[in-house]
Amino acid sequence: MKKLVIAIDGPAGAGKSTVARLVAKKLNYTYIDTGAMYRGVAWKVLQANPGSITETFICEMVKDIIIELNYVDGKIQVMVDEKDVTDVIRTPEVTQLVSKVAQIAKVREKMVMLQQLMAQNGGVVMDGRDICTYVLPHADIKLFLTASIEERAMRRWREFKDKGYNIELEKLKEEIAARDKADSEREIAPLIQAEDAKLLNTTNLSIDEAVMEILGLCECEQHVV
Repeated sequence: MKKLVIAIDGPAGAGKSTVARLVAKKLNYTYIDTGAMYRGVAWKVLQANPGSITETFICEMVKDIIIELNYVDGKIQVMVDEKDVTDVIRTPEVTQLVSKVAQIAKVREKMVMLQQLMAQNGGVVMDGRDICTYVLPHADIKLFLTASIEERAMRRWREFKDKGYNIELEKLKEEIAARDKADSEREIAPLIQAEDAKLLNTTNLSIDEAVMEILGLCECEQHVV
């Protein structure tokens, strides 16, 4: 049976990573968190120069970066230059920088090259903001996950609260709206719904419901192939 390539796009906080990770687990596929890869770049930049951050400096940092995604005890482990950064790439500081990092052409070129290599043998679930349209345009299953800004901000607020960060909900709404604008207006591979991608609004869906809908699409595709 053919191992499918499943591509999931969508804005920040839509539930892409959570859903993609569970779909991969159900299918025994490899989950590739592209957002974590860009966060890894942002983290490295902050470690090297937490002060003034220029595009030239970011490009220098990404030139020889090594990013690995491994499964450890059933969870994804993110390694940057052989250092485990799984938890530290989720800080508010990294979150604020990652959109700027992701808009830079040289950064995207390096990440896309790595992502396409990871997916070349199939059996992968990859999520991000330009997977269906740019990274894996020939994916077997394409989805665009979204949700209202209010719902996405609330999800992020809960996530930060669970990790001990005290962030105002209204501030998160503003940051998510700004991130949406930046991602959708960037010149290189902007965030848009691919014409052949299925829209899945998760505002009123549970995680399990979203996962089951995607698994249903995969089952249909397996019958076709």
